[in-house]
Amino acid sequence: MTERIVVDPKILAGKAVVKGTRIPVYLILNLLAHGETLTEITKDYPELTKDDIKSAIEYAAKRMQYEETIPMAADR
Repeated sequence: MTERIVVDPKILAGKAVVKGTRIPVYLILNLLAHGETLTEITKDYPELTKDDIKSAIEYAAKRMQYEETIPMAADR
């Protein structure tokens, strides 16, 4: 996967974060989902690089690829 994303139970309750920061992957994804660009994010969070952001996206994509789904019963 990527060496830029870490999961440590001592950091942010075990949420995936960018290595060396307390910036969680979900925050980066949320910013992107709301229209922020890589340039804007690195300006607002100067400790991040564009490669960090791309790694967060890659990490999330890999997690979703292997996510286990449980079908819900259809309403009757």
